Amino acid sequence: MAMSAGGSGKIKAEPNVTPMIDVMLVLLIIFMLVVPAINSGFQAIPPQGVNLKPHPEEERDQVLGIDMNGQYFLNKQAIPNAELGQRLNAIYSARQEDKILFIKAHKDLEYGKVLDALDIAAHNQVTMTAMITDQQPGTASLIATDRVMGGVPKGGKK
Repeated sequence: MAMSAGGSGKIKAEPNVTPMIDVMLVLLIIFMLVVPAINSGFQAIPPQGVNLKPHPEEERDQVLGIDMNGQYFLNKQAIPNAELGQRLNAIYSARQEDKILFIKAHKDLEYGKVLDALDIAAHNQVTMTAMITDQQPGTASLIATDRVMGGVPKGGKK
């Protein structure tokens, strides 16, 4: 920043950027501290439903299970986590339609690991993913035609 004390009498229009730099540095420090704190340790418990329609597994359904340790199970068969992309690509590249992957994850699993599996699926021919949930314990669907899943209705009668 330059300042003239000369007697030329002309006014110089120079912006004072010091307050703007101060504000930007404060914002930078805030974001450097807050963003990692938000991202680390975030866990989500998948929702449990009350009015669930049964979806019996069909032969063509592909179900990816993820246990509480993050281990992948494709159609109830344990697979190395590094091979998930190759296996999904082999299955879905041969299909012309019905490229749906059903995912069932343990309720205590970190949600970031579920997102990793969704990302791998999206990059390996899977066009749609669906999350599987269970009927909430001690409840049954309030819709009479959906009660084949079992449980007890809120009124206590089956």
